[in-house]
Amino acid sequence: MQIFGVDIGGSGIKGAPVDLDRGDLAQERCKVLTPHPATPDGVADGVKQVVDHFGWTGPVGLTFPGVVTGGATIRTAANVDSSWIDTDARALFGERLGGLPVTVVNDADAAGVAEMQFGAGKGRKGTVILLTFGTGIGSAVFIDGALVPNTELGHLELDGHEAEKRASSKVKDDRDLSWEQWARRVQKYLAHVEMLFSPELFVIGGGVSRKSHKFLPLIEGVRAEIVPAQLQNNAGIVGAAMRAAQGA
Repeated sequence: MQIFGVDIGGSGIKGAPVDLDRGDLAQERCKVLTPHPATPDGVADGVKQVVDHFGWTGPVGLTFPGVVTGGATIRTAANVDSSWIDTDARALFGERLGGLPVTVVNDADAAGVAEMQFGAGKGRKGTVILLTFGTGIGSAVFIDGALVPNTELGHLELDGHEAEKRASSKVKDDRDLSWEQWARRVQKYLAHVEMLFSPELFVIGGGVSRKSHKFLPLIEGVRAEIVPAQLQNNAGIVGAAMRAAQGA
């Protein structure tokens, strides 16, 4: 079975048909740059471009980098334009895609669902926390496999600032931090999250997960197991498609 998944991020909008039996992309993904400012109309145009690239005419699952309530309404917009707040994203994308059935889910929640079903969290019980490091820091918390939605742990305070303003991969790039310097920031953040939630497992996702060998071995003093996301930066696309399949 194939369903289309789209992952909307602060820097890019990427999507592809997903093979839900394998938990992997059925075709090479298409990516366009996220417009700046990332307004609802601009992002919807980017999503349409990605979906139209494949000539897709079935259900579409989309991630969003913020809190999504009721599978439709946007409540926060930290790394996109503030005009997203209170937008009915399901109606917006459905209209822009010509009436295709649309499901909208928080981006990290989507990545987490995919990793728990097909990736690093498969079969794991207890508390598992997926953290995506990108333009910001997204989070997905699972207790015995059940998702606690919209946790947004990237906005925890760290050193007097939001954590994602100190330890996202964008901060590493913007401040030209070495892997060692950035790993110390990630370590401090993980220790803080561990103090609050005592997880058995951290899964580290986002685009930086494909370079996990450069920073994960540098992290010390965290008792939980720390592993890279197996689906890497495709996890959001896969998870979005999974949610759309459930809706269909």
